[in-house]
Amino acid sequence: MKYIGLNNKAVDAKDAVVSALDHGFLYGMGLFETFRTYGGEPFLLQRHLDRMAEGCRQLGIPFAPDVQQLREWIQLVMDKNELNEAYVRYTVTAGEDILGLPAGDYKQPNQLLYIKALPVLPDSLYSEGKELQLLHHRRNTPEGPVRLKSLHYMNNILAKRELAGYPSASRGAEGLMLTAAGDISEGIVSNIFFVADNRLYTPDITTGILPGITREMVLELAASAGLHPEQGFYRWEQLEAADEIFLTNSVQEIVPVTALWNGDRRITIGSGRCGERTDAILKLYRERAGRLE
Repeated sequence: MKYIGLNNKAVDAKDAVVSALDHGFLYGMGLFETFRTYGGEPFLLQRHLDRMAEGCRQLGIPFAPDVQQLREWIQLVMDKNELNEAYVRYTVTAGEDILGLPAGDYKQPNQLLYIKALPVLPDSLYSEGKELQLLHHRRNTPEGPVRLKSLHYMNNILAKRELAGYPSASRGAEGLMLTAAGDISEGIVSNIFFVADNRLYTPDITTGILPGITREMVLELAASAGLHPEQGFYRWEQLEAADEIFLTNSVQEIVPVTALWNGDRRITIGSGRCGERTDAILKLYRERAGRLE
């Protein structure tokens, strides 16, 4: 990543700096969105911006995105980094303010684009899937009514550190956090779904999970895959009994889970390969991505 986007420009990475008094640095007051391109175009960009705009409203950060201008800025930074397809992280920080906690709104936020090549994901990931490790570390409750994709990521990092201590981590496993009440919440960087009896289950937003953009799309596609979607409160034992499990995020799309780990106990899910329903959802999602809606 030679160039970083900073306030609608593309600057050399070593020159992309913000003030030490930026409240994104001092207090974690800022938000980010991660998404990928298909055919060079950012997918579901408007949905990502709508989520960010609502979060900025709650934090008192002025944010009125111009979608076309943002697309042009993304293209500029992609071109400077010589990329045809990209992983994009779009960040908005609160900007400079007093050393202390302000009661009013912020005035001059900073916007940054971190753009790099898409990770190379083997086709086997979508047929053989990955494993899911149950973590002791619990998902914290969100600071406000709904979890924001904020710059404060300590809970996820602590979970990642725990995951690194399990043998499954070397096999590429994702870590799963439960809530303080013991309900399934989400992965470290993913939302979770499971299939049982032709129903598609995913934790309710009130468990404190991030309302993922890919999660939202999967809920919309469920009926076309012959599944009735349901959001609620579920336990680990229901995952063990599931017909299929999959994870979602904007870069990896839909990834089947073919084994669960609880401590050193391994449970195979279904046939140990991507299930029929998961495959159908993945194909529908990629069809939608191809239409860039």
